[in-house]
Amino acid sequence: MIDSQQIADDVTRALTEDIGGGDVSARLVPAEQMMQGRIVARESCVLAGTAWAETAFRRVSNRSLVQWLYCDGDPVPADSVICTLDGPARALLTAERTALNFLQTLSGTATITRAYVDAISGTSARILDTRKTIPGLRMAQKYAVTCGGGFNHRLGLYDMVLLKENHIMAAGSITAAVQASRAINPDVPLEVEVETLDQLEEALAAGVDRILLDNFDLAGLRAAVAANKGRAKLEASGNVDLSTVRDVALTGVDFISTGAITKHVQAIDLSLRFTPSSDYLIVP
Repeated sequence: MIDSQQIADDVTRALTEDIGGGDVSARLVPAEQMMQGRIVARESCVLAGTAWAETAFRRVSNRSLVQWLYCDGDPVPADSVICTLDGPARALLTAERTALNFLQTLSGTATITRAYVDAISGTSARILDTRKTIPGLRMAQKYAVTCGGGFNHRLGLYDMVLLKENHIMAAGSITAAVQASRAINPDVPLEVEVETLDQLEEALAAGVDRILLDNFDLAGLRAAVAANKGRAKLEASGNVDLSTVRDVALTGVDFISTGAITKHVQAIDLSLRFTPSSDYLIVP
């Protein structure tokens, strides 16, 4: 779980974007009106984002109560009630879209991740995410990936060195790039991207213990695993989708990274329905 301050910052930014100078529609509802409601999943999914949604409701009014019937990471059958709501009508109406946006998007990320994880079940490979995330929601989406059973690659440009084609070209060779990186960032994890078996051998000779095999076909991946002989952890990336991911995993690579689980996200269909609370019903 990411820290509460990150969640609060995400929600504050989203509410500010939506509310602006005030919710002019909610002002039509009597100030003292209370509401009850429930969020229903219209399709099966893996739930993620409950903390963001609850923070949205409670940020608008701390009198808003949310009771979750499922937890993040749970599979949710279609037509299931995810949570119930109770609170001031104006506040619930104002927070509604922001809360649903977080739930729909993050549950979408968790759901597609689980599909990839299930597709490679029984193999030793792990599904990794990438930096191809929605701007401003990276930590939230990376959290959702873990809810779906996937694993995070690097969080950003600061916590792992990944030497790609252009870094290697600028340095002159894989060996030179690795040496420079270790001199500048000796304590930062290092991974090198390779495009050929010759480059793989050079990276192994340089002592690299994590190597990304970029756009290798299945025969190339099998050859790379055989040449590696367990010396480094191997990550396959490029042209991976649900129809091919199991074949990639069966080559013997340790990791499979795909941007599809964070950038090709289809929001989950959720519905929020309110009813006036009988205890506070305003009679005209």
